[in-house]
Amino acid sequence: MTWPGEEQAWDLLLELDPDELQRNANVMYDEELSTYGLICFGQNIKVSLLDRNISGTSDTADTLINGLGDYSRLSILNYMVNVKNVPLSEQLVRPTDLSGGDLFARGTHILPMDKIADLFNNDKDAFIKKGQELGGAQTEYGDMSLRLFPFPRVPIVLIVWSGDDEFPPRSSLLFDSSCTFHMPIDILWSTAMLTVKMMIHQD
Repeated sequence: MTWPGEEQAWDLLLELDPDELQRNANVMYDEELSTYGLICFGQNIKVSLLDRNISGTSDTADTLINGLGDYSRLSILNYMVNVKNVPLSEQLVRPTDLSGGDLFARGTHILPMDKIADLFNNDKDAFIKKGQELGGAQTEYGDMSLRLFPFPRVPIVLIVWSGDDEFPPRSSLLFDSSCTFHMPIDILWSTAMLTVKMMIHQD
């Protein structure tokens, strides 16, 4: 299945210089196979220019590409087309604080962060284990937190505060402020939604 906008993204990708793209996106290019290798959530993803196909070699990669393809496929292609050779700022920002970030506060675009909070409330071990399966690493925010890399230059931090008798559990998602160099706001939304979906996916 081809998602809306995907063919245009493939056309743009084909026009890019592979050497420059490797530097910008932190990907590897196989000239013989005309294939880029990209790490998404710790998974090896292959982006083939010859047959315009995105594939992986693990069950997690299959979930990423096929099960959640409406979020992942266009995000992968847009990342590769738009990414810049810009270092991380190491400054975390809320999605709503980004230019155009009001998108994240509207209707069906609101991220289902409550599902992460409810699933991992008071179960830090399960939260960290899931994050590590997705190539993430524990950080020191809230009661539990992870830094995940849906894309090499676009990290996302997930934070959970456990509930108690007075307050329900809650969670939040933060971007590195450099994210806007690499993706338009709608693709950042898709990447954020993909991150939440990958965390709550049950095998």
